[in-house]
Amino acid sequence: MDGKFYTFRTLIERDTAGYHGYVPSLPGCHTRGKTIEETKRNLKDAITGYLEVAFRYGDPIPQDGGLEFIQSVTVERRKIVSRPKAFSNVKVTTA
Repeated sequence: MDGKFYTFRTLIERDTAGYHGYVPSLPGCHTRGKTIEETKRNLKDAITGYLEVAFRYGDPIPQDGGLEFIQSVTVERRKIVSRPKAFSNVKVTTA
């Protein structure tokens, strides 16, 4: 079998019914699962299905050009003496 290897960035987020998984570079490629592992399996199936349809109709395969990093922030709450404009009592610093 002649095939091409594809790699896509996937995201999994917790929601009220379990987990929601999606592929940012493949529009409409979303899935769900009760566990992270189930969602990962469902993502693999969703990506495979997306690619099979794209191949069948001759659609281009989007490339994942996204950048990913983890951003940490520290939010320090200060004592409010009077009620100034919104959020002026919050100091945000990045790590």
